[in-house]
Amino acid sequence: MRVMRKRINIVAVGVVVGGLLTGCGSGDGGDSESEQRVAREKPHIYTVNYPLQYFAERIGGDGIEVRFPAPRDVDPAYWMPDRKTVKAYQSADLILLNGAGYATWLGKVSLPDSRLVDTSAAFKAQLLKVEDVVTHSHGRGGEHSHVGTASHTWLNPRLAVMQAEAVRDALVNLAPGKAESFKANFELLKVDLMDLDATLNAILKPQRDRHVLFSHPVYQYFQQRFALNSRSLHWEPDETPTEKQLTTLAKLRSEHPATLLIWEGAPLETTVAALKASGLASVTFDICSNAPSGDGDFLSVMRENAGKLGSALKK
Repeated sequence: MRVMRKRINIVAVGVVVGGLLTGCGSGDGGDSESEQRVAREKPHIYTVNYPLQYFAERIGGDGIEVRFPAPRDVDPAYWMPDRKTVKAYQSADLILLNGAGYATWLGKVSLPDSRLVDTSAAFKAQLLKVEDVVTHSHGRGGEHSHVGTASHTWLNPRLAVMQAEAVRDALVNLAPGKAESFKANFELLKVDLMDLDATLNAILKPQRDRHVLFSHPVYQYFQQRFALNSRSLHWEPDETPTEKQLTTLAKLRSEHPATLLIWEGAPLETTVAALKASGLASVTFDICSNAPSGDGDFLSVMRENAGKLGSALKK
C-alpha cells in the first residue's frame, strides 16, 4: 500500500485542529476571495481523495484545474490538512466530497456549503454500515476505528460511475458553456469504468464460493458488488504480524478456510513467506485512495489490480 501507517503525536494534532477551527471562516469568503475566483482563467476544483481527482480530470479536461493536496504518503480518509491547505479548499470554486463519512477532517473545519458536492448522495440508501470496534492507527491520521459507514465507495465500479455522474453534473452547473464537452468526456469515462466492472466480474464470478481474506476492512463495496465469500483482518502491510494476530488468523481459517489474502499494499517479504508456508497466498489490490507513483492513474492501477487478482485466483 502506498499509504504507510504509523502512530503520531495526538497532542500535536489537537494543536493543528484548534488552529483550523479558530482560523477558518464559515461563509463563502470575503470580497477579495470572490474576486479571486472570478478572475481565474479556469475553475479550481478541490477533491478529498484521488479517485475524485481522476474523475474530475477525465470529465473536465483542459477546462478546469483539479487539485488534491494530500501528501502521497498519507491515507486521505484520516489525513488532517494544515491551516493553509484548508484555506485553499475554502477558496475553491467547487469541493468534491466522497460522502459516506469519508475524510474525517471535514467535521473539524468550516467549508462553504454552496460549493460542496457529495458525490455519493445519489446512492445514500446503498451505503453500508460497519461495526468495527478495533482501534488502530493509519500514518499521520492517528488512532481510529471503522465504526459507522463504509466509505471506500469507488471500489464498486458501478458506484464509481454514479460518483462520476455527480462530478459531471457539478461541473455542468459550474461552467454550463462547456457542458457538451463535460458530458462527452463523462461517457468515455463511464465506458472505462463499466469495462473494469465487467473484467472484474468475469474474474470473480467463478470464484464466489472460494474463501478469501482481506487485510483491512475497507473493501466492503468491492466485496458486496462481486458477492465474495470473504472476511477482513486488521493487518498493515509494512508491519510484521504479531503472535496474537497469527493466532487469530489460525482460528479464523479453521472456520473460514481461505487460501488467499488480499492486501492494500505490498506486504513484507517475510510475512508473505510465513503465510505461504501455512498455505495462504498473498496478492496486492491497491485501493488507490491516494495518487499512484510514476505514470499510472486510477484506471491503470485498477486494471493492474484485476490482472494480479486473476493470476492469484488461478493458482
